[in-house]
Parts: sequence; C-alpha cells; structure tokens
Amino acid sequence: MSDKVNLCKLPTGVPGLDTLLAGGISRDSIVVLSGAPGSGKTTLAHQIMFALASEQRKALFFTILGEPPLKMLRFQQQYSFFDATKIGAAIKYVNLADDLQKSGFQGVLQRILAEVHSFQPELIFVDSFKSVVEAGKGPDPSLATVQYVVQQLGVQLSTWHARTFLIDENADLTHEENPVFAVADGVIHLWQNLDQNAMVRKVRVLKMRGSAHMAGLHTFRITNTGLHIYPCILAGGIVTTPEDPNFCSGSTRVSTGSAELDAMLGGGLPVGFSAMIQGPSGAGKSVLATSFLKAGAAIGEHGIIAAYENGFFQASNAPLHALIEAGQVSDLRPHSFDLSIEEVVTELAEAVARTGARRLVIKQRGSAHSNEIRTFVTVEDGIEVGAPLE
Repeated sequence: MSDKVNLCKLPTGVPGLDTLLAGGISRDSIVVLSGAPGSGKTTLAHQIMFALASEQRKALFFTILGEPPLKMLRFQQQYSFFDATKIGAAIKYVNLADDLQKSGFQGVLQRILAEVHSFQPELIFVDSFKSVVEAGKGPDPSLATVQYVVQQLGVQLSTWHARTFLIDENADLTHEENPVFAVADGVIHLWQNLDQNAMVRKVRVLKMRGSAHMAGLHTFRITNTGLHIYPCILAGGIVTTPEDPNFCSGSTRVSTGSAELDAMLGGGLPVGFSAMIQGPSGAGKSVLATSFLKAGAAIGEHGIIAAYENGFFQASNAPLHALIEAGQVSDLRPHSFDLSIEEVVTELAEAVARTGARRLVIKQRGSAHSNEIRTFVTVEDGIEVGAPLE
C-alpha cells in the first residue's frame, strides 16, 4: 500500500484554533470564514495572514464591496499582530470594486487570476465572498446559479496550490444544501450573541476535509491581540497526563507548609491531588495557602496564585506579596466578569506551561457565609485539575 499524501498542514498562529483544526490548514485547501457582520471574520483573516505571511510565503488580500483597504488597515493596525513591514513585499491588497462594476463576475475572476499569477502567493483572501457570488448572478441561466459561481472560483483558485480563505457574511451556513459546501474544503463559522450584559462569542468548525477536527461550539474572545479560542477540552490540549507511576499511586507527597498538618495527612499532600480549604472569614485559609506556596518556593518550585475575586491582591498579605515580588509566585487576576470555564482553565494551564509552576492555588468566592480556596498541586508535565478531596 502506498504512503498517504501529506496534507502539509500549516498552523494558523491563532491561539486555540489549531487545536480545533487538528494541526492547521492543509495546502491547496479552500476555507470559508463565515458569520454575521461584526463576528470577527475579517480580524481572524488578518490574524492568520500576518502570522503566516513572509517574503517566502506571500499573501494576497482581495477586497470587493466591503471596507476599502486603507480603512481596513486603519482598524487592523490596532491589533498587536499587525506588522506594517510585511505590507508590500509579503502582503498585497487589491480592491476589485472597479472590476466588479465594469465587468461583473467574469471581470472579478480574471483580475483575481491575473494578480495571483503576478504575485505568486501561497495565501489568498477574498473579502467578501458574498460579493463575488452576487456578481455572478445574471440573466443568462447558465451563469445565474450560485453553484456555478462557487465552482468557477473554486476550480481556478485550486490550481495555484495556495491556501485560500473566502470571507462570507452569512449568519447561517449549517444547511448542507448551501452551495459553498460544493467547493469548500473547510468551513469555520463565527457566532455571537448578547447574553444580558455579556457578549458570548462562539466558533464552530463545520467542515475540514482530511482532518479529525473538533466539532461543537467553542468560546473565543477578541482582545487587542486578536482572537483567542478556548476549546471545550481541558486546557485545549495543554494538559498532559504524567507517566510517573507515583502520580497514580499518590506515594509522593509535598509539604503544605505546616508540619502539624503534614503529619495529619501522612506526610503532606499527594502529588497530583487537589484539596479544598474551606471555612469562615478569618479562619486562616489564605495563610495556609500562602504557606503552601512558600514551602514550594523554598525547594525551588514555582507557584501560581489565581484569584477570581476583586480586592484579593489588595488585602494585607505581606508573605504572599513578597513571593510575588521575588518572582517565586505568579499571580493571575480577573480581567473580565464574564469569563467562561474554558477560559479559566486554559489561562491556568497556559500559566503553568509558561512558568513551569508545580503548585497552584485558586482563590474563589464561596457562599455568603464562607470563602473557599481550592489548592491544586502541579505535576511533572502538566496540571491535574480534579475534584476536591472529601
């Protein structure tokens, strides 16, 4: 049996997206980025383009009836991924509005092919695909179907062995009779909805040929760095299961920072286990959590304190502040009141991966009558987030 064809997947550079795509975008593929206006399609396209484009891997961005290139660049340069030095040599913008007005779909198609032949890009973006489709509708029955337009554009672009992204302002691409499915190798749909005072954003990979992509809806957030996707799996694949047999047996223990408590626990907390510290205000929960982190720092184990409660880090806790200032403990603070559980877990796991932390304390608000602190002990190659010990 012959070897399988290498799809030559290219990571997109968008946090979390490659997890959904099982590695990235395949060569020669046509991917539709769809969603309602304002859902983040154009930002996602630019984030991918600036992450991947170089003088060796050029990108061609076509605009039609949407924002003109100058206006588009004005807004996109506000994101940290924007790199003005790439425009010209690595990235070229082409406005097709005049071609559309003068010659319709055939004029647009000819201009696209001419620019692709001249610039030789490996990345092609068409914004918006809906404009191309509308341009192809005419009185001639042979050209009047959207199916024809999609197939013509798809056949021509696929001959250039590039990765092509078609940006489509369609709020619903879930119907399989939609003609875009006839040509698209992949469909990534962005969705947003206002839930009381919070904007809920979701992304779904409807289709990705040749890949075991992740289905379902996944949370994403748009910040000054662009899109950050939070897959609905534990930490988006960052978390790994340690191979150390001691992890499963719980035979290895670490100190809580209190000799008396360690003795009560038979030598301390088992590595990889989690413990809940619960009690009323003033019972000493934060003191014990700080002792736990300090004990780790004493033996060279970096720690993380994550507090999803306003005012926690402003409270008087000199030992904890000293650990943070010394760089022995990293602090994670709330940046939004509408964080999803996927965002929380991913941020924690990314912090563990970034700092190499071995001890993690999560401070959360409990009921009106008590606070609780969950303490998670990190392990060799990741972090085990488990149920609290009974």
